[in-house]
Amino acid sequence: MKRIFKSLLVLVTVALTMIACMPEEDMFDETLLLGKWKTGTLYYRYDDDYTGATWNTADDVTEAEAQPFEWTLVEAELTQIHIMEMGGRVPKVYTVTELTPTTLKYRDDLTNKLEVFTKVEE
Repeated sequence: MKRIFKSLLVLVTVALTMIACMPEEDMFDETLLLGKWKTGTLYYRYDDDYTGATWNTADDVTEAEAQPFEWTLVEAELTQIHIMEMGGRVPKVYTVTELTPTTLKYRDDLTNKLEVFTKVEE
């Protein structure tokens, strides 16, 4: 009986050690994403109803003319589904590496390019 108890104790200890050593998934507070973000002349706006818009002032596009998108943030995966004028929907997936009240950094999963945005105070 003692032998079985010791064996179970060893198994439980090993299992707990393995779980404790597993890497944690990055989790980000999506409420920090809400609002307007800027990098250079490129702007993104994330609204609390999981919609948003993007525009580039270098292309002489204003916020009123912005391209709409829907978004989700699950753990570190930011997905934007851009809604095209002709009815098409284009998904874009990014991996968020930093999200603070003033900074948003994410890596484009397709190009591996890191984008750095600053929160625009309104």
